[in-house]
Amino acid sequence: MEQRTAPALTGVRNFRDVGGLPAADGRAVRPGLLLRSGHLAHATPEDVAALVGLGLRSVIDLRGTADLRAERMDVPVPGSTHRSIALTDPAAGAKFHGLLREGDLATLRAQLGDGGGEARMVAAYRNRVVTRTAEHALILRVLAEPDGVPALIHCSAGKDRAGWAIAVVLLALGVPEEAILADYLASNGPAQAYRFRRADGSVPEPGSELWTLLRPAFEARPEYLRAAWDTVREHWRTPEAYLREGLGLTDQGRRRLRELLLTEARTVS
Repeated sequence: MEQRTAPALTGVRNFRDVGGLPAADGRAVRPGLLLRSGHLAHATPEDVAALVGLGLRSVIDLRGTADLRAERMDVPVPGSTHRSIALTDPAAGAKFHGLLREGDLATLRAQLGDGGGEARMVAAYRNRVVTRTAEHALILRVLAEPDGVPALIHCSAGKDRAGWAIAVVLLALGVPEEAILADYLASNGPAQAYRFRRADGSVPEPGSELWTLLRPAFEARPEYLRAAWDTVREHWRTPEAYLREGLGLTDQGRRRLRELLLTEARTVS
């Protein structure tokens, strides 16, 4: 997979360009048009200037009310339209978010230990595929609008809700699943990882029991994305049927997305 570059942002985690990924018909995702990240609540003036410099037209915020209470609204990016398309919070929404931020060690041990954290995340990915088809269909429509791109799709950490939303877009563009998975796992890079703070302001110490218990919620793991793919096939047989029947993506809509977001692979520098 070709390396892509994007401006380094100091107040925005997990920011990257998905341009350069191989797509349908020997083409590639056009750089600078489809971006992903964590939230923009702490974006600095320099971060905002960098996003403006990219010509950003859409900021698609996938966070829900629990996230906004903990993190605040995005810093506005002049020249772009902010669109709230709330998806379920990772692994059961506000209740789980509160558990991660406020639960004592005994409660976390009981609910997340012995594989409980991983099981919650897998269930969340599966549930999101089945219950949030309208929202993912809307994301595709927003991107296809006259001023839809360049677009930034984000949630809190930029890996779960944004991870599947980006996967859906890439699927529509004909990006192979192995390339989608590789991009998804890039959220584990040291410069990308989400720095989670508990309600008391503390950050779990790597290697501690608390860190071990919370870790499944803050990593991108292959089994999470594969669970989503499995759910697609269980309910719609094929990814193509999921796009067509589950999300209502028409041939015309697919062509529009590919005209906007793809270029010939040989022209990608």
